[in-house]
Amino acid sequence: MINVALHGAEFFGKHGFYPEEQLLGSKFVVDISADFEPQGALQNDKLADTVNYEHLYELTFTQMQHPRKLIETLCQAIIDDIVKHYPYVAVVSVTIKKLNPPLRGKVDHSSVTITYNKPENGI
Repeated sequence: MINVALHGAEFFGKHGFYPEEQLLGSKFVVDISADFEPQGALQNDKLADTVNYEHLYELTFTQMQHPRKLIETLCQAIIDDIVKHYPYVAVVSVTIKKLNPPLRGKVDHSSVTITYNKPENGI
């Protein structure tokens, strides 16, 4: 099993439940982890045989451009894109951290993590 991951990818997005959040936007940090069996022999040294972390970043960047009220919805959309482009992944985990959420006191970040596990029958 191979794990390809992105840690601390920073984005700006207009996600949030409150209209002010959707107007002003916030900074987000995203962590992605994808576990899979290689699609070819690793000795072949081909990008097509693995999960391309540059592509993971681009998929996430695209989803970050579409405002959503819930971080959960955004997290699931990123996972759906990854599974669509890499159907051989066995496990995908996405964590989205919203920096300085609008709360009464200082909070470093809030976060949501969703983990996808490929069904045993592969569907």
